[in-house]
Amino acid sequence: MTRPDPRKSAALSAALSGALDLSALKARAEAARPGARPAGAGSAPTAGAGGAANGAAAPAGGDAATPYVIDVTEADFQAEVVDRSMQVPVIVDLWATWCEPCKQLSPVLEKLAAEGGGTFILAKVDVDANPRIAQVFGVQSVPTVVAIAGGQPVDAFSGVQPEPQLRQWITQLRDALRDKLPGIAAAEAAASDAAQPAEPVEDPRVVEAEAAVERGDYAEAEAAYQRILDQEPANEDAKAALTQVRFLARAENVDPSAVAAADAAPDDIDAQLAAADAEVAVQNAEAAFHRLIETVRRSAGDDRNRVRSHLVELFELFPVGDERVIAARRALANALY
Repeated sequence: MTRPDPRKSAALSAALSGALDLSALKARAEAARPGARPAGAGSAPTAGAGGAANGAAAPAGGDAATPYVIDVTEADFQAEVVDRSMQVPVIVDLWATWCEPCKQLSPVLEKLAAEGGGTFILAKVDVDANPRIAQVFGVQSVPTVVAIAGGQPVDAFSGVQPEPQLRQWITQLRDALRDKLPGIAAAEAAASDAAQPAEPVEDPRVVEAEAAVERGDYAEAEAAYQRILDQEPANEDAKAALTQVRFLARAENVDPSAVAAADAAPDDIDAQLAAADAEVAVQNAEAAFHRLIETVRRSAGDDRNRVRSHLVELFELFPVGDERVIAARRALANALY
């Protein structure tokens, strides 16, 4: 990153080295305000253990949309910059309304602060409105950017810098200070936790239905899933579960001789449906599908519709894309048309 002129840097460092304790600056500013309280009578709240990410909480007076970017004045510099810098780095952006380069640099710093998620605070200081702060920092040109950590300046530069270099500079600051300022790691951990997908909240209606299935009470499970569908007709999960429960209820009562009985009476629709259930129950889906497709070919009217509906319901017991189902659907279409 391009640094300021060495003579400027030396002057700035010399000015900063004796500046922070800035409580004197704060006291002077407060005393200058009409009706100000004596120094020590109270101060702006500081970010401490109670704040989010140990000091990286959204600052009072910050922009709600970018909570880690704050406007700082002489009155609150001690609380908002010095005190906060005990937890996370505070990057002070010294700017002026008439400064065109400032209008290029500040938005990039604000973007990086928002992305930082509280691992550092960007404190913006209008040097014209806060000349004492500019004087303390020995500012000779704007924009000037100073990084404060632990109440002391740790790095600075002046002029506009490209975003990649700014990003690298901030990363290096965080890496160097992570073990010294507890708020950096805390903010990173909070951001990591926030990025984790939330545990899905269990639907008590589904819990009730699943409990009934586990008890083998298929009638109650069917009723529970039907209640969900009455409220949410488009609930595909409930539809699939209801189909499975209905099959389980039928399969539990399958007669082991159903297949032989159906083979002996090919025109008996009830026998064919029962046999198909029995075949699916013993993992012989192809035989069940073939049986019902042939029954569709032989039947007509309401009987045909009944067999087709039963077959489609059996299809729904299997995963989407199951090759047996795909082949059977094609065969069913041929049988119908």
